Amino acid sequence: MESFPPQIYDGMQHMSESVFVGLCKIVGMSQQVAIRRDTWDFMEMVDIRMKKGYGIPMYSGSIREGLRLVGSDLDCMYWPNNHRVIMNMSQTKNYNTSNTALILSDSSESPPGFTLLQLLTPFTYRQVQLSCVRVNGRVCISSSIWRHIMCNVGNLDSTVHGPCGSGIYRGSLEYDLAHCFVSDIWPLSALRILRCHSWPDAEVVNDIVRNGCHFVAIGHPLGPHENEEWRISFSRAEYKLVSSMNHCQFLTYGLLKIFLKEVINQQSDDTNKLLCSYHMKTTIFWAIQQNTLPHWCSQNLLDGFWVCFKLLLKWVYEGICPNFFIPQNNLFLTKVHGSAQNRLFLQLHELYKKGLACLLQCSSIRSYIVDVLYNPRLFICTDESIMRSEVENDRELIGESIMAVAAYLFPGNITKAIHMIEQFVHSPLTQNQVVALQKFAVIIFQQTSFLLQDMYTNTGVNKQVYIADKISCRMLKLAAKFGFVSDMLYIAMYYNKTLRYKEALSAVEMTKVKLAQPYIMYNGHVVRERYTEAVGGKSWFKKMREAVTTDIVLINKICYITELRSEQQSALQNRELAFVIPVFVMLHFLEFLCYRQIDTTLSQAALDELQVLLHHGRRLYIPRETRDISWEILGICQQITGNLPAALYSYQQSLITEYPVNKIRSATQIRIQDIVQSTDNQVLPLD
Repeated sequence: MESFPPQIYDGMQHMSESVFVGLCKIVGMSQQVAIRRDTWDFMEMVDIRMKKGYGIPMYSGSIREGLRLVGSDLDCMYWPNNHRVIMNMSQTKNYNTSNTALILSDSSESPPGFTLLQLLTPFTYRQVQLSCVRVNGRVCISSSIWRHIMCNVGNLDSTVHGPCGSGIYRGSLEYDLAHCFVSDIWPLSALRILRCHSWPDAEVVNDIVRNGCHFVAIGHPLGPHENEEWRISFSRAEYKLVSSMNHCQFLTYGLLKIFLKEVINQQSDDTNKLLCSYHMKTTIFWAIQQNTLPHWCSQNLLDGFWVCFKLLLKWVYEGICPNFFIPQNNLFLTKVHGSAQNRLFLQLHELYKKGLACLLQCSSIRSYIVDVLYNPRLFICTDESIMRSEVENDRELIGESIMAVAAYLFPGNITKAIHMIEQFVHSPLTQNQVVALQKFAVIIFQQTSFLLQDMYTNTGVNKQVYIADKISCRMLKLAAKFGFVSDMLYIAMYYNKTLRYKEALSAVEMTKVKLAQPYIMYNGHVVRERYTEAVGGKSWFKKMREAVTTDIVLINKICYITELRSEQQSALQNRELAFVIPVFVMLHFLEFLCYRQIDTTLSQAALDELQVLLHHGRRLYIPRETRDISWEILGICQQITGNLPAALYSYQQSLITEYPVNKIRSATQIRIQDIVQSTDNQVLPLD
């Protein structure tokens, strides 16, 4: 405390509370963080039940931990479930080698935290076989070859970044995807966590050890076998540790990440790559365990930050940042040394000499410090029940539930998914997880309905078609009962596809009436007072069905609307598995298609409304990532009516002006080509 300037030292508790409130708004309140973690926990439970063999995923990174900072990424680790890493040969007896490939971890020749992986059994995947090399007479899996082979497995375009394939999904979500191997056994080199400490408690430690560790494909740059070595990953354990923090500790962790990005990494270009978020995480782990601050709370949040900052400064001075699980693994070894280390220390020491005034350089929280400096008697409320409204919690839960189940739009085995839903109904779930389960069930019912219709229509057997239709209709109505307002439109799509246009329009009208209500919540936009007045205090079942809507997701392997089939094929060729279409665009699109068969005047009115929406309502009703497909839909409608100049303009907007999130360019180009040829005009270069 001795280094704090007097003007900041006075009223430290008051300032800590102000920063606590600010961080709650930026990082999240405890209830928000609980919602985020619960829904992602549900996601992992689904994964375990749905995906056998290759492809068991584990999510980590800032988003998984509950942070939603600008630039927060999602880390995902995939491993083959029928491969296991063991630590010594005596452990082979615990596995059936006829269906499990065994890999031996041998760290005798590697730096702390790294190891060679020796393949012991012939049963394995082709990618593993292709990655094998000989090291001192042993068949080992080369991390560099494995990384190269696995970087672009799946449907994502990635670039190699460390042990991961990195990229941006749908133009916004940053991800790191690592294909790795798993061990059920906690490594001997990390047994220090078993020692008696006040943190983490025994239950957390037992859970960590029981769940083993992973091995990611990157070697130590100074190791004797850099291209063959693997790094021991404790991502699962780290998530358990972050989850065991109290909320003040978690906010301090968030503050360290903000401070790194907005202050430390802004000092100079030659030092801004030396420290990373993992160093901040390691810092707070050690600070909590060393018990320097016995009680972390809103009144001493800045004390906790200062403890961490001093520890980080000490490490930079010494050039040693000990890994929390294997302290002998110095995380600074390859970067923070020599002249770079000296420059970084001098920069951090200058910040240290300013005391907590250095936080004024953090643009995110500066105002919360300044407010207290200029108004020491300012009342600070740290009660979450007052700080955050029911509407905000509802919005958080809806958004997280949609994100959590988005990965399960393609479950593969529908029968297994339905059976799993049945099991979950009788399982102990949190309220947050129940909402995610409802959304998951809705997706499965909708998929099953359209798949059944496709399957039995092609048989030509009337009785089978009749039975499948009855089941499909029942499931879609059940999905609408448990889903959002927008899920009614799947019923309309089904009736349109099966040529029952009046029934489809009836479903559209019902949806239209609900969407017109002043309390509707759409993509986080809501009039709080109206929403609270209409559904405040009601059950989630009521809220979802009456007051919440979201955009429409169409899986590209399933035909929902014939007029969009070429766009779906184009997307599939570019490995895009689904469309997201704004709910109001889909509403008018379905109105147009159905009225075309009944009343052309009303059909034109629906088209006019769609056109107005695209030209004047984009900002609020059409998110950026859905605009290419929205213009495409408008063009399709205009082309159907014969208004080719307008259709050409809409297609060009989709192709040239909007970001190609949905990867429909080839379909758009073909449509433009058709229009140009039909009007005998010369094709213009559009790329």
